[in-house]
Amino acid sequence: MNTRVDDDLIYLRAAGVSVLLDVSERRLPRIAHWGADLGDLAAAQARAVVESGRGGYAFGGLDESHEASVIPEPAWGWFGTPGLEGSRAGRHHSPRFEVRALSRDARGEGDASVQELTVAAVDDAAELGLEIRLQLLGSGLLRTRASLTSLGGDAPYELDALRLLLPVPAQAREVLDFTGRWIRERTPQRTPLTVGTRLRESRRGKPGHDAPFVMALGEPGFGFARGEVWVAHVAWSGDVRMMAERSREGATVVGGGDLVRAGEVRLEAGDTYVSPWVYGAYSAAGLDAAAARFHRHLRARAGHPHRPRPVTVNTWEAVYFDHDHDRLLALAEAAARVGAERFVLDDGWFRHRRADNAGLGDWHVDEDVYPEGLGFLANRVRELGMEFGLWVEPEMINPDSDLARAHPEWIAQPGDGRLPLTARHQQVLDLTHPEAFAYLEERLHALVAELRPAYLKWDHNRDLLEAGSSVHGRPIGRAQTLAFYRLLDGLRAAFPGLEIESCSGGGARVDLEVLERTDRVWASDCNDPLERQSIQRWTQLLVPPEMIGAHIGPPRAHTTHRTSTLTFRAATAMFGHLGIEWDVTSPEAVEARDELAAWVALHRKLRGLLHTGSVVNSDVDDPACAVHGVVAADLRSAVFSVASLALSETSTVGLVRLGGLDPDVVYRVAPLAPEGAGEGPGRALPRWWVGGASLTGRVLAERGIQVPALSPEDAVLLHVVAEGTPRDR
Repeated sequence: MNTRVDDDLIYLRAAGVSVLLDVSERRLPRIAHWGADLGDLAAAQARAVVESGRGGYAFGGLDESHEASVIPEPAWGWFGTPGLEGSRAGRHHSPRFEVRALSRDARGEGDASVQELTVAAVDDAAELGLEIRLQLLGSGLLRTRASLTSLGGDAPYELDALRLLLPVPAQAREVLDFTGRWIRERTPQRTPLTVGTRLRESRRGKPGHDAPFVMALGEPGFGFARGEVWVAHVAWSGDVRMMAERSREGATVVGGGDLVRAGEVRLEAGDTYVSPWVYGAYSAAGLDAAAARFHRHLRARAGHPHRPRPVTVNTWEAVYFDHDHDRLLALAEAAARVGAERFVLDDGWFRHRRADNAGLGDWHVDEDVYPEGLGFLANRVRELGMEFGLWVEPEMINPDSDLARAHPEWIAQPGDGRLPLTARHQQVLDLTHPEAFAYLEERLHALVAELRPAYLKWDHNRDLLEAGSSVHGRPIGRAQTLAFYRLLDGLRAAFPGLEIESCSGGGARVDLEVLERTDRVWASDCNDPLERQSIQRWTQLLVPPEMIGAHIGPPRAHTTHRTSTLTFRAATAMFGHLGIEWDVTSPEAVEARDELAAWVALHRKLRGLLHTGSVVNSDVDDPACAVHGVVAADLRSAVFSVASLALSETSTVGLVRLGGLDPDVVYRVAPLAPEGAGEGPGRALPRWWVGGASLTGRVLAERGIQVPALSPEDAVLLHVVAEGTPRDR
C-alpha cells in the first residue's frame, strides 16, 4: 500500500518489505527504513521510527547531523562517496537540491504491482534539475533511478558519476560479490565490510566475465537460508560501478550506477542523462529469499517467456566453422530424434567466415557454402518439428571483412588516428555512427524477414577497449549500450515472438536491463558440469532457471577437457533452459541416443515445475557436496539434486536437508532418473532408496535424509511429492 502518513513521510509495503521515506525540509528523499515489514504505522509511529534512527552529535564532527539521501550530497554533510559528481568547468561541483514537487502512484496487482514516488528537485545556482523515481514492486524489490537535466548555464555540465545508494543497518558486516573469467563466470568472493569503500568496477563496455553481478550485504555468515541480507544490483549492460561503503560515522550504503568515462556525458542546456535502475532485494532468511524476489519480478512481466522453453540443439561444438549441407541436415534429423524442439545454427554461416579471423560485419549468407541460401536448412528444421535459430554478433567487426574495407570509419577508435588493440581478431563497430547503425538494422531485419528464425543467439565476444566515436573521438561506452538496446527493441517490435539470447563470450552480459529485451542468457561457454554446478547456482541469484541456457555437452568438455558421465551432465543441465551442445551424430552420441532422449523426455515432463517453482539451495558444510532444487508454487512437489563435486573427506556427506517444503505435509521422497540412464549409485545405498521414504517437510528441512555415497563428479536427483494434506493447521 502506498501511503503518505503525513506531509513529510511516505510509507510503502509489499511482500513482507517496508520502506519508510523521509521527504521533509524539501530535501531529496532519505530512506529511514528498508527491510522487514514494520506493519501498519500511524503518523506518530512513523515519525517515531524516523526520529529514533537519527544519529546524535559526533565529537569533532559537524554541529548538526543530517541523514544521507539516496543521492548523498556533501552539501548536507555527507563525507563519503558523493551521489553526484560533475561540474561546469570546475564550478557548481557540490549542488544542493531543493524538492519542488512530489507525486505518488500505485498500479497493477500482485507481483506486477508498482508503488512509486517521483521527486522533482532543482538547484537554481547550478542550473540543474533532478528527478528521482523510487518504486517498491509487488515482489518486494525496491528500485530507484534518477534523471539529471541541465537547465542552462554558461558551460556544459560535465557529468562524472551519478550513483544511487541504499542504506543498510549496522548488522550487515559482510559483503558477497563476484568475479570470474571466461568459462568460470560468477565466482563468489566474501569480505568483511570494514570502515571504507568496497568498490567494484567494470570497464569492458559490458558487465564482463569478472562482473560484480550483485553486492549482497548481510549478517556475518549469511547463507542461502540463514541471515538477514540486503542485495543490490545495477541494471545496466555496459560499464558498471558498484560499491558498499561504511562511513566513520557508522552509516552504511550499497548501490552504484553506470561508469561514465571522462568527457562521455556533457549536458548542454536542455540535455538529460538518465541513470540505470538500481535494484535492492531484502531477505530476512538468506539469499534464496532475495533471489525469489528477482525471480517473481521477472516472471510477472508481460513479456516473460511463459510457454514451455524449447529444448535446444546448438551446432557450435558439433561443426564449428565446418559447415556442410549434408552434415547439418543429419544433425537436424538426429536432434529431432532425441526430442529437441529448437535447432540453432551457430557461427560460420555468413560471408568469409571459415575461421574466427574474418567476416564479422558481412551479414549475408555465404554463397560459396550455401549457394541456394539458408532457406533449405531452415525449412527442413521446421519440417522436422523444430524451431530454427541463428547466431549473430552484430556489435563486432573483423578488420578482414568487406565491411571494414568499405567503411573503416565505422570502427570505434580513440580519436587520434589509431585503432585499439585487437581481440579475437576483432574490433568494435561504432553503433553511435548513424550509418553503421542503419546498416546493422537493415541487415538484421532482412535476415529475420527472410529466414524467419524463432530465435537469435546474440553474441558479444570482444571487450570494449579505447572505444571512442569515429566522428568526435569521445568515449562511446554508454551511447553504444543504448544503441544496442535500440537494436533489440526494434527487432522485437518488428518481429513479435522473436526470442533473443544474451550471449557475451558466455555469461559476460547478464543483468536485469538486458533481460527486459531478451528471453534467456547463456550463463557460460563452459558446458563442463562440474564448473556449471557453481556457475548456474550463482547465476540463479538473479535469473530464474527458465532464462538460463544449460546444455548437455559431449563426454569430454570442449573448454576444460574434463570427462564426465551423461548422468552428471544431464542432471546438471536439467535445472535450466535445457539444450544439447554435442555432435548428436557422433558414434558416442549415437550409442547414448536412447539415454539422451530419455533425459530430454524427463526434462520436458518436469519443466512445468522446474521453470515456475522456487529455487532452493541447501547450506551444506561440506564443500564437496552441493544440494539444490526447485519447489512447486503450490508446495505439492519438488525436484532436488545432490551433486558430488569432489571426493569428500568422509565416506558419506551425512543427512542432506531439503528446504522450501510445507512443514506440515507428508512427502514421499524417491530417487528420480529416466529409464536406462546409467546404473546410478551402486554402493552404500541408504535403506530407504529402493522403496522411497515418507517424511514431513519439517523433518526434511530440519533433520534431512541420507543419500548414497557418490563418486566425485556425480549426481542423483530426488523427486518429492506430497502424500496428503497438512495435518494440523
